[in-house]
Amino acid sequence: MPFVVCKVPMEGVQDTASIEAAMKANKFGVDDIVAFVAKTEGNGGVNDMSRILVDRVLRDFLVNKGTRTRAQAMQVPIALSGGCDGVISPHINVFARIPDSAVSAESKNELRLTVGIAVSEPILPEEIGRLPMVEKVAAGVRRAMAEAGITDPADVHFVQTKTPLLTSERILAAKARGKDCVMHDTMESMAVSNATAALGIGVGVGEFPMPRQEQIARDLELYSSVASCSSGVEQDEAQIVVVGNRRGIGGDFRIGHSVMKDSLDFEGIYEAIRNAGLPLPERARASDLGDALVNCFIKCETHPSGRIRGRRIVSINDSDIHHTHHTKAVVGAVAAAAIGDPAVYCSVAALQQGPAGGGMVGAIVNMTRVKAMGKA
Repeated sequence: MPFVVCKVPMEGVQDTASIEAAMKANKFGVDDIVAFVAKTEGNGGVNDMSRILVDRVLRDFLVNKGTRTRAQAMQVPIALSGGCDGVISPHINVFARIPDSAVSAESKNELRLTVGIAVSEPILPEEIGRLPMVEKVAAGVRRAMAEAGITDPADVHFVQTKTPLLTSERILAAKARGKDCVMHDTMESMAVSNATAALGIGVGVGEFPMPRQEQIARDLELYSSVASCSSGVEQDEAQIVVVGNRRGIGGDFRIGHSVMKDSLDFEGIYEAIRNAGLPLPERARASDLGDALVNCFIKCETHPSGRIRGRRIVSINDSDIHHTHHTKAVVGAVAAAAIGDPAVYCSVAALQQGPAGGGMVGAIVNMTRVKAMGKA
């Protein structure tokens, strides 16, 4: 079945009215929803309770408005990136199936967006930051690719994961089993969990072979260009959403990707949009996008050198505000200016998800609107 992707505002942490409006406008039901990828307004840290609340609200929505059981709703990937620093606006990206009869025969001859989902085996606290977690994520990515009908890894353009991070309770549970964890800093474990998941994605889509243990969260020359990883306390497994293109499925949507080389790299954003199928001039601006762009999905990270384009920055040394907040606010503003919309999915802790100091960029465009603009 083909897919539709909708970006809807979140007017509060319990707001689902915009999802229902999108369902009505795009003619799909609650049971057709396969995944949510959202920005929530909490602090983005270990104790970001907004993610737990929104996760519960969305799963309740799936159960109460549709026919899924609670157990079935728990299998729907919900990747919530906490923290709307600066101008980033809370929003939900809804991925849903639509009837085959709703798409044109012509679109089936072209590359169109497809989605595959998977939930990994439970990831134990002692596996975070280590090779067993890489293996579990990679296995889940392969299952999601198969579900999406993608056989060529080059057709994968965005893989979103949500994985567990370390908490004091999880560390103690591992210790009670006679196991040690890779670290005890729960905040930093977020970045390490993300990096481990990113390497699992890279292995799963064939970007590189299984890494060595010492490369996890350390070898920043090794990265996936399609990985967007988030971690939290919401679950104990990796929830995986693979988004790519294939022929034969049809629909309006297509996805592409690129990377931002640093936090100021406007061109990296526009290159992802071009790759998705929207031609842009050499010096693009937001007005060139028309209404064809659905959204951009961006990972970002402060360069460990504490420099950008040769200039010294001081956010890594800030003892009052964690450097992740600085970076997220900056890249969120750059992206909002590039696409003309502050509702952009911008997530920090991007170790090994794109080049050091930069990050991956995924872009989804509506090809029917591209053609209406006379650009296809």
